[in-house]
Amino acid sequence: MKISILQLDLVWENPQENLRKADAAIASAPGADLYVLPEMFPTGFCTVPDGVAEPEGGLVLQWMKDKAAGTDAALAGSVAVRDEGRYYNRFYFVTPDGSVTWYDKKHLFTYGGEHKYFTAGDKRVVLEFRGVRIMLLVCYDLRFPIWSRNHGDYDMILYVASWPVTRMNAWKSLLVARAIENQCYVAGVNRVGTDPSNEYGGGSMVIDPYGKMIASCEDGVECSASAEIDIPMLEAFREKFPVLNDSDII
Repeated sequence: MKISILQLDLVWENPQENLRKADAAIASAPGADLYVLPEMFPTGFCTVPDGVAEPEGGLVLQWMKDKAAGTDAALAGSVAVRDEGRYYNRFYFVTPDGSVTWYDKKHLFTYGGEHKYFTAGDKRVVLEFRGVRIMLLVCYDLRFPIWSRNHGDYDMILYVASWPVTRMNAWKSLLVARAIENQCYVAGVNRVGTDPSNEYGGGSMVIDPYGKMIASCEDGVECSASAEIDIPMLEAFREKFPVLNDSDII
């Protein structure tokens, strides 16, 4: 499976412009099976969602469905969503046939006030697409290894993020750690640019189960990068060196 990670400079609370940017980024990386966008890619990381969050099943989700169908690829990225009177940082995974899987961010970023308006999810989400089992996680989830523990049920983790430039070393180090400890591929997609609160450094990358970076975006600029997810290689590695069999049971 070919994955393309899309590192965007998001325009604050401007879905129309951000969808235009996403359109252009997808067009610049043709032929992927999966395109991954940053956290809250239509708006930027808005911790006060009133007037910004879209209703469940709204225009952004429809755009994702249309784009997935038009490219014969899955689209993944998180959106601020209003659903039955509550707000969620919802990570959508949309396939070409129009099916939608979502994960609501478990670990809300209390340091930035996300917990004041958003409701935390409580369900671990793993899906399968084109022979790859994929776990969906969002930004701050990266700091919590027990939540992302591989129970032998996934091959790749997707992390979408709005991770500030001041903590880039943690972003890059933890992505590698998650790949090594879970014996899986990891794709981390971070934004660049600024919003009213922070500057974002990018550092988007795909890491293989050995902890080796196999695709990356240049820090601080909009770009895309692609990599092949090699499941036979992953299975052979796990069979030869069965680390997951000795994991702590938690």
